[in-house]
Amino acid sequence: MAIDFTLAPEHEEIRKRVRAFIQGTVVPAMEEVTEGDRDAYLRTIFRLRSQARDEGLWLPHMPKEWGGMGLGHVELAMVQSEAAKTRIGPWVLNCQAPDEGNMHTLLHWASDEQKEKYLRPLLDGTQMSCFAMTEPEVAGSDPTLIRTTAVQDGDEWVINGHKWFISNARRAGFAILIARTEQDVPEGTRGATTAFLVDLPNPGWKDVREVETMHGSTGHSEIVIEDLRLPDSAVLGGRGNGHRLGQYRLGPARLAHCMRWISQAETALDMMVDRALNRYSHGSLLAEKQGIQWLIADSAMELYQCKLMVLHAASKIDKGEDFRTEVSMAKHFVANSLNRIVDRAIQVHGALGYSTDTPLANMFQHARWARFADGADEIHQMRIAERTIAAYQATGSTNAATGGLPL
Repeated sequence: MAIDFTLAPEHEEIRKRVRAFIQGTVVPAMEEVTEGDRDAYLRTIFRLRSQARDEGLWLPHMPKEWGGMGLGHVELAMVQSEAAKTRIGPWVLNCQAPDEGNMHTLLHWASDEQKEKYLRPLLDGTQMSCFAMTEPEVAGSDPTLIRTTAVQDGDEWVINGHKWFISNARRAGFAILIARTEQDVPEGTRGATTAFLVDLPNPGWKDVREVETMHGSTGHSEIVIEDLRLPDSAVLGGRGNGHRLGQYRLGPARLAHCMRWISQAETALDMMVDRALNRYSHGSLLAEKQGIQWLIADSAMELYQCKLMVLHAASKIDKGEDFRTEVSMAKHFVANSLNRIVDRAIQVHGALGYSTDTPLANMFQHARWARFADGADEIHQMRIAERTIAAYQATGSTNAATGGLPL
């Protein structure tokens, strides 16, 4: 079995163009924006988005027939990692979360009418969206426990419930909302929920607040839903398919997060090495001290593992193979590696790394979120263990649960 992640010449050319655009156009443009000047910030992003579209770097994750670049997941990993070298890179290319995952979801689950109304504006960059599943009263990592209810009343649905950490809610033109429609199905059973498309604003959708996190208010809203009425045409993907739709969405979305986290980890490692080469202490450069070399070596080895895991999982998605275990492993490992690598970079920078004079402090705050976003560490470990046990019971070997590789 050959494993070759070498890009085709045309895809390598795309990767280089993305890198040149991000480093040569996006970064300099954002450096000119005065901090706190939101109008200038938005004008700059809109201008950069227009340039990205003109240069053919728009929607790398979508098929060409829908105006995208038509890249597979392996090629997308290269593009996402280049784009994420700056925080707004994915926004400029229109491949940012949660819109990226919602685009995939609508492409595969929406009716033709729903695609024209909801998917098309996302692709055009004229609208944003949110995905409303997580609730404060139940474990967010177990969507079978969802308590938000949708009850039929004639040819309408009446929805009541409570959601939180709904990213992008205040900017969204619509939401994909998951609610329990099968009231007779026992709690914890799949097939009890349905996805709905909700136009925003809506009188039944009440945005209570943006939840304050350790890195500030960053667009994660708490939502109370009271007697929200929707027509039957608002159902997305068929009644009772809410869990399937959510899991379909989250697999590739988790890997896309990993692609962006790898970029952040690489940035932190670059900064660590640069600091070590330029900081003199106790008779030598930090780079010449064994303790610092170990920090660099550990980070380099982890980043290498991260890249291989993401590329292999992406290749399985592209081949149409079962990728659940590999994506779970990648999501868990990359999230934890990001935390460790950024933490080491802060240590090498000393007090400077702890300050906000470098991006490391902000990166570390965001990195902590990675360990429970799109599934907590422990949930992924549980699923990995279940599939490893199942593989052994089925074949007498755990090989299928460790990548199915020929060694």
